[in-house]
Amino acid sequence: MSAPQWRARQYHYLSADSHVHPFLVDLWQEVEQATDGRFTASVTAGNAGLPGSHLAIVDLLIAGEIEFYVLMGGILGPLVPAMEIQGLPFAFSDHAQVHKTLDGPLGDYLRRELAAKGIHALPYGLLENGFRHISTTDKPVRKAEDLEGLRIRIPEGRMFADAFASLGAVPVEVNVLKLYAALQNHEIDAQENPLSITEALRLHEVTKHVALTSHMWSGFNLIASRKFWDKLPADVQQIIEGCARKHVARQRAHTDALNRALESKIAGWGMSATTVDRKAFRERLCEAGFYRRWRDSTGATAWGLLEDSIGKIS
Repeated sequence: MSAPQWRARQYHYLSADSHVHPFLVDLWQEVEQATDGRFTASVTAGNAGLPGSHLAIVDLLIAGEIEFYVLMGGILGPLVPAMEIQGLPFAFSDHAQVHKTLDGPLGDYLRRELAAKGIHALPYGLLENGFRHISTTDKPVRKAEDLEGLRIRIPEGRMFADAFASLGAVPVEVNVLKLYAALQNHEIDAQENPLSITEALRLHEVTKHVALTSHMWSGFNLIASRKFWDKLPADVQQIIEGCARKHVARQRAHTDALNRALESKIAGWGMSATTVDRKAFRERLCEAGFYRRWRDSTGATAWGLLEDSIGKIS
C-alpha cells in the first residue's frame, strides 16, 4: 500500500459497542483498501477528546479542525432549520418510507442546505437509530392524555421540546450519560429512545413500562467538513461515497432487525408493553398547532418535498 496522502478523523458520540461504531470502522477500512492506502481515517467513539456541545463540534467540523462526524438532524436545526424535518413526529409509517424519503429529493435538498453552511452530508449516508418509544418509571402510557404532567427526558433539539410540551408533558433536557441516574432517582418520570438505546444504556432496569409509540424516527447524518472534502480528488470522493452507501445499508439493516428483535425481550426485562393509537397523538399535535409551526420553521420547500413522498401531513 501507498503511504497515506490524506488522514481523517471520524468522531461519533456513541459507545464502541454501539450499533454505529463497528460499521464506521468497516467503512473506513474499506476506503483505505480501495484507495491503496492513500486515504486513512481513525474512528473515535464517545467523542473522546472533543469538548463542548454537538454544535460546538460542528463548528470544529466547518472550520476543518475535524473531518467527519455523525449527528441527528434535529441537533443541526439551529444551523439549517429544515434538518428538523427528519424527526417530525408521527410522520413516517415505517423504515422503508423513511429511507425512501430521506434518500430522495428531500435528502438532496437537505444536503444542499448543509453544503451552503460548510458541511458535506454524504448521499445515502443516514445511519439508522430507529423509531423512538416512551418508557416510564411508574404509570404506563396507553393514550395521549397519559402524558399530561409527565416529566420526560428529551435530548437536544427544539422539536423534541415542542412535541412533548404540545402533548401536555414536561420536557426535561438530561445528558444521556446522566439519564440512568435521573430515572433511578425519580428526577424524571420517563424517557424516550429506540429500544436499542434503552438496552444499551440499561434503562429497562430503571423503568417499568414501555409504550410502543414509534412517535419519532431518528438517525445519524454522516457529515464531513466541506473545507476538507473539497480538497480530496474526485476518485477518492467517489470511493468514500460508494463505501459509505454500502456500509450504511448494512448498518440500517442490522439496527432495524435489532430494534424489532428487542420487542420480544421486553417481558424478559421485567417490563410491561403497551401499544397506542398513533393517530390520536397526531391529532392532539394538530390541535396544538404543532405541525403548522413546524411547516413554517422547516420551510415550504422541505415540507412540500416531505408531503410529496409521504402524503399530506396536516
